[in-house]
Amino acid sequence: MTVRSQTSNRVSTDVIKSGSGGDRRYSRRAVARVTPAQSLLGWYDRHARHLPWRIPPQQSKRGERQDPYKVWLSEIMLQQTTVQAVAPYYAAFIERWPTVGDLAKASDDDIRSAWAGLGYYRRAANLHKCAKVVAETGGHFPTTAAQLADLPGIGAYTSAAIASIAFGEAVPVVDGNVERVFSRVFRLTSSGPKLKKEVTDKLRPLVPRDRPGDFAQATMDLGATICTPRNPVCALCPLTSTCDAHRYGDAERFPVKEPKKAKPVRFGAAQVIVRPADGAIWCEKRPEDGLLPGMTQVPTSDWSASPAPVFDGERIGTIQHVFTHFALTLDVYRVASSKAPSDGGWWAGPEQIAKQAWPTVMIKVLRAALPERAESLRGGKGR
Repeated sequence: MTVRSQTSNRVSTDVIKSGSGGDRRYSRRAVARVTPAQSLLGWYDRHARHLPWRIPPQQSKRGERQDPYKVWLSEIMLQQTTVQAVAPYYAAFIERWPTVGDLAKASDDDIRSAWAGLGYYRRAANLHKCAKVVAETGGHFPTTAAQLADLPGIGAYTSAAIASIAFGEAVPVVDGNVERVFSRVFRLTSSGPKLKKEVTDKLRPLVPRDRPGDFAQATMDLGATICTPRNPVCALCPLTSTCDAHRYGDAERFPVKEPKKAKPVRFGAAQVIVRPADGAIWCEKRPEDGLLPGMTQVPTSDWSASPAPVFDGERIGTIQHVFTHFALTLDVYRVASSKAPSDGGWWAGPEQIAKQAWPTVMIKVLRAALPERAESLRGGKGR
């Protein structure tokens, strides 16, 4: 059987040679070739995740744009963190500070306290700095990725995400999910920064100018729900027909992982001082220019490769915590005392303890030393 003519997007008459030698004419609407972007957007229109910072694709198709403040806030929160962990923090921030101007007027301590448990605390400091810069311009975010990248705490990915989703700039948006999807589609064997660059270059001509934000979010959703690190559900993927890794049957091989380097180990000690009269705990503020900047802690030694020092009080045990660049083991001590150990701290009463800006490592310390209060101390996966 041979087809004499092929057309798209119009009704055409094709002549097919029949087995008997005669010609049989018929009319049909030829099917236009569907691009990967069209396939992905069609899937997104049906299966987009419902997220509190996102408008539905039906609204986006009508030309509506997402609130840049909400896009920016959610993207900063989502760095190195999951949607599930971010959702309650995002809701609390929006309720308390509904506009970027409101956030700019907040105190550093209030923002740290609201962020506590979400992790990667430098983000909270930069969030406040960025809010102040934007508020000075009347609350208007820059509209291009290049301009957004000049704001505090906004890197290449976040600037592209905000520009694409909130302002419709046709730029490639590449996070971990997007890297995974298109490293498989194109079967890219590089890793690390080189892979990110290759994926970015491959995506640039594919981003649709009419729906760039939806395209970015569709790829993120696909990576989060279908093209997962393990056991990708290729049968449900809209990109199966164009995916080289699926064709070769080795999707889980991609992205190629760089060899993991062993994290150095550091040791230290932490002392939980409880005032007998009222159960208050002695609190201190960490330096603004180091790890966990400005967050609340109990008295602690330096964290180093040397053995941990011995503190006064009852040794409760140890806790472990993994930061981005090292693993930490802390010996935990508890002591009853009414004497303030320094001039640079404060007593937090039982009703105030949970409201302090504790980083996750300190939540672990408090839960070990004060198991009776564990339920009232919020935790998280943060650093």
